[in-house]
Amino acid sequence: MIRDLYHWMVSWSESAYAGPALFLLAFAESSFFPLPPDVLLMALTLGSPSWGMYFAAITTVGSVLGGMFGYAIGWFGGRPLLLRVMGPDRVSTVHDTFERYEGWAILIAGLTPVPYKLFTIGAGAFYVNFKIFVVASLISRGTRFFLVAGTLQLLGPWVKEVLEQYFNVFTIALVLLIGLGFWIVRVHAKKTLKQTASSASDVNAP
Repeated sequence: MIRDLYHWMVSWSESAYAGPALFLLAFAESSFFPLPPDVLLMALTLGSPSWGMYFAAITTVGSVLGGMFGYAIGWFGGRPLLLRVMGPDRVSTVHDTFERYEGWAILIAGLTPVPYKLFTIGAGAFYVNFKIFVVASLISRGTRFFLVAGTLQLLGPWVKEVLEQYFNVFTIALVLLIGLGFWIVRVHAKKTLKQTASSASDVNAP
């Protein structure tokens, strides 16, 4: 399924609507789409190397705007659910923890295969400062996509051959990295909840 999705994304590089498709895929990946827009960005840059920076700019804008959409999902939909499940005290504690590391969290998520959508939705749910969120997203996503396009402009088409030859390996690595990202978020959430419970018991102790 992932391979079919990969080839579907690459097929857009031969379409007259490649630019809009790249923008929409980058937008969608920031909130729900499973594969990163780098796939189409690479195909387009390899097909027209001189346009690499232009394609990187489209990807960056689409991804950041998609991140804002994910932020809105968290802001309007995530907070009420969290309040119902965790209660206001715990949500407040997790919010404070998220806010403390907000800029670094977004930078790391935007640059690495850690699921960026988790952080865009989480940033909205925990009311992370919107300006910090946008700036960190611009820096991290822009750095990533311009680096990808620039590397392909320098190294050339052989990178595509390597990617296709070892696609299964890259797919497994991507899945493992995404799984690791979810695991890290889950462990951090459990740790925060334990700290919250411990603090609450200390406060309520006679």
